Amino acid sequence: MARLSDDALQREQASLPGWSVQDGMLRKTFAHPSFPEAIVFVNAVAHLAEVANHHPDIDIRYSNITLALVTHDEGGITEKDVALARAVEEARTRASRS
Repeated sequence: MARLSDDALQREQASLPGWSVQDGMLRKTFAHPSFPEAIVFVNAVAHLAEVANHHPDIDIRYSNITLALVTHDEGGITEKDVALARAVEEARTRASRS
């Protein structure tokens, strides 16, 4: 899977609220009301990543979770990263409706 062009990445990023490109990675920090709720989120992301066979860098800072997505073997951000970001957003939206 090829790295996204700058134009393609900008188009994709526009449809991913709160996600930014930093240090060549697609990143977003998710704030949660408590540590246990943050860990539930991390477990949900872990499941999505395992299903996609594409694993993000996850930084846990008490109740703030930062995800960083990059396809290392392609040397940048690919559609795999965008697809995982979308899956995380969809899961979070479903969870907030519950």
